[in-house]
Amino acid sequence: MPTISQLTRRGRKKSKKKIKKPALHSVYSSIGRKARKVSGPFKRGVCLQVKTMTPKKPNSALRKVARVRLSNRQEVTAYIPGEGHNLAEHAIVLIRGGRVRDLPGIKYTIVRGHYDMAGVEGRQTQRSKYGTKRTGAVGAVGATPATEAPSESEEK
Repeated sequence: MPTISQLTRRGRKKSKKKIKKPALHSVYSSIGRKARKVSGPFKRGVCLQVKTMTPKKPNSALRKVARVRLSNRQEVTAYIPGEGHNLAEHAIVLIRGGRVRDLPGIKYTIVRGHYDMAGVEGRQTQRSKYGTKRTGAVGAVGATPATEAPSESEEK
């Protein structure tokens, strides 16, 4: 522990806050050819590789992930949420922060239903998280109205 005289001479050092999503905190300028520190919630990127990973110890599955080169020239590995996907190499995707606890090193998640990434087919609950439009409900957009037989007054 420092003495009072040591504190008056040097003072205390502020500890730097660790950035949890470093790829979302920089922007690359192609004109000036340098990166700046500007944070934002999303980044656009191009898929370099789509593969599967196995999770950490108590869990067992094949999780779908993609290696993505972002618009700020950084490469990250992002998780593909939901059942099934249409991603391939060179697909343009939008990523957001959001780590997957049982996949080490995965700090980003791909946004479903944006750019080349389609929404989850047949999803009924939590549709906004998976980029799915509302279908099949009464009064829904795109739903066809029920066809009724014409009444007697309309026939005359």
